[in-house]
Amino acid sequence: MSSFSVAQLANFATRALIYEVSVNPKPGLVDPVSSGPHPDMTVFTFIDSSLSLQPYLQLCAQLGDSWTAELPGLFKELRSAGVKAEQAMFSATGGINTHKGAIFSLGILTAATAYQQRHPELMVPQVVKTMLAGLSDSDFSDVAAKPATALTAGERLYLDHGITGVRGEAEAGFPSVFKVGLPTLQRAQGTLNERLLDSLLSILSQFTDTNLIHRAGTLSILPVAQRQALAILRIGGTHTTTGKMLLRKMNTDFMQQNLSLGGSADMLILTIFMAFVEESI
Repeated sequence: MSSFSVAQLANFATRALIYEVSVNPKPGLVDPVSSGPHPDMTVFTFIDSSLSLQPYLQLCAQLGDSWTAELPGLFKELRSAGVKAEQAMFSATGGINTHKGAIFSLGILTAATAYQQRHPELMVPQVVKTMLAGLSDSDFSDVAAKPATALTAGERLYLDHGITGVRGEAEAGFPSVFKVGLPTLQRAQGTLNERLLDSLLSILSQFTDTNLIHRAGTLSILPVAQRQALAILRIGGTHTTTGKMLLRKMNTDFMQQNLSLGGSADMLILTIFMAFVEESI
C-alpha cells in the first residue's frame, strides 16, 4: 500500500463524501436523482457540506500523522475538532445535518490511516480499536440516570436493547468497512456506481443501522431491509437486470415508509475512503 501525504488523505476523505452522495439510486438516501425521504436536502447540500469539512479532515490527517502520545488522547483531540466541524457543516447547509455521523467516523479513520502510515507494523483497524478502547462504556455510563425526555435516539436504543450503534462499530475497528464493504467493492462487477451500490447493500445486510431503526420506530425493520439487500446481492448484484428491478422496488418501499440508511451510508463513505488509500478504485 502506498504512503500518502496529509493533503492527499484529506483529499481522499473529501472525495469519499462526494462519491457517496453521487451513487444512485440509493434507497432512503439523497443522490443526484432524488432527495429520497429528505425533502430538506439535495445533492448540492451534500457537496457544500463535504467541501466545508475539508479543513477538518486535513486537521484529522495532520493530527494522526504527527501524533506521538497515547492513542486515546488522539481521539480526544478529534472530538474537540469535530465540534467545530459540525459548526462549519451547519453554516454551509443552513442548519441541515448532512454529515454529523461522518464527521465522527471519517475523522477517526482519516487520523488512524495517517497514524498507521507512520507505524507500518500496525493495521488501521488496530489503530482505531486502540484509539477508542472503552468508548461505549464511557459514553453510555450515565444514560440510565438521565430523564427520558433528555435521551437521544441512540441512548434510548442502548438502554432498551443494548445497541451501541456507531460507537460500537468504531470501537470494534469498523468491521463493516474492512470485513464487508471493502471486500464487496473489490469483487463486485459492473460500473463503479454499481459496485458501490453493492457495497452499500452488503454493509446494510449485516450492519445495525440505528438511523433506519429510528426512522421506522421499530427494530423489526432491520431484518426486512436486510432481506431486501441480500436478495439483490444473491441474484448477482445491481449490475444485473433483476438486481436493478429489486433495487427500484426497495427504493419505492423506502420512500413510501420514509426510511433512511444514514448509518450504512456513513460506512460506505469509509469504504470509499479506504478504497482510495488501497488504490482499489
